[in-house]
Amino acid sequence: MMNRKRFYAGILGAVLLAALTGCGANAEQTESVEPAQSIESVDEATPETTEDCCADSEKDCCTSGAESVADCCGDTAPAASGELEKTTFEIGHLNSTAHLLVFVAKEEGYFEEEGLDVNLTLFSSAGELATGLESGKLDVALIGSVPTLTFLSQGHDLTVFGGAMTNGHGYVIKKEFAENTDVKGVELLKGRNVASVKNSVQDAELQILLKNAGLEIGEGEDQVNIVYFDSQKDAYAALANASIDAASVYSPYASLAQSQGYEIVYRCSEEEALKNQPCCRQVAAAATIQSAPNAYTAFERALIKAYKFTQENEDKTIADVKQYIDIEEDFIRTEVYGGYGTSNPDPDKQGTAALKDSIVELGYTDDFDLDSKYNTDIYKNALDSLLSENPDDAIYQELKAHFDEFE
Repeated sequence: MMNRKRFYAGILGAVLLAALTGCGANAEQTESVEPAQSIESVDEATPETTEDCCADSEKDCCTSGAESVADCCGDTAPAASGELEKTTFEIGHLNSTAHLLVFVAKEEGYFEEEGLDVNLTLFSSAGELATGLESGKLDVALIGSVPTLTFLSQGHDLTVFGGAMTNGHGYVIKKEFAENTDVKGVELLKGRNVASVKNSVQDAELQILLKNAGLEIGEGEDQVNIVYFDSQKDAYAALANASIDAASVYSPYASLAQSQGYEIVYRCSEEEALKNQPCCRQVAAAATIQSAPNAYTAFERALIKAYKFTQENEDKTIADVKQYIDIEEDFIRTEVYGGYGTSNPDPDKQGTAALKDSIVELGYTDDFDLDSKYNTDIYKNALDSLLSENPDDAIYQELKAHFDEFE
């Protein structure tokens, strides 16, 4: 699954995050729901002596009791999370199966295992989520990548530190416009009124496909008339109006639309130009994440555990999602396990950078420096710490290989 074909050109680099490392740190690992000791508590408990803790190494220099312990054995231990700076997290999400990692982490107790008390709140739009972060009412928001990028370009002091979903969206059309025709894909929208959401992944993707197909936006018979709504829920509801012929969808609205007699125009996962498109990202206020790196690492550990759970427990994952997205389980199964989207905590910086370039070209936003707005160390440290505890876990190894290739 991780050996995906990628069309992205990468922009590498990340904000540095201080990490606690030391000789012998991984000599013995046990699972615990308690936060790791702070470096101060380690110092108090350890005599100030120098001993041969690197018996198999040419280096012999481990000194306990210092303010920091160098990697004197010549290998770097995974970062420890350290004492949590905060334990309460308010998370904002949308009405989408795309955000299942936080649902599973909550229902399966992974947040609690990491020492976090988490509350989930449903929002209706990316703008509301960004406002929640900047007002301090939210600690984490799961926001579409396109609105995230435009917010960043406008100077909002936010940081992307993880992923939530790749692909999972597209467009649907009323059945009468898809019957008795050989026309397929975006060409079906020619001459139609299409409901969409401004500043969304769905809208950006539509514009990319229209451009590639040589179709213009407008009200002519050979053009596509895009009618904008404030939220995906509103855009989908507009299909009930006679004046709207088609609408954007994200998971789970595509499955709902099919059950109600609409036809799929396209799913982005099936379009070559859109494959592996980063959809929703994990976003936090820059100041908050800078002040609590250990807490956010614990949060990310919970989501990585949740991802592993989704790969091994399909039925229970669907039941967990249904606690938050109240639709039929068959629809959830299609959206989550049907191959149309993947909920993955990887930050996918390369993919997001490529998407940024696309929306700059479309005129969505001016160009800006993404590096200063992206933190991949939170995810890396969380994954490294889980691998140190479970070095033979195939799923964690797969995530590591993917991150190393596409950071």
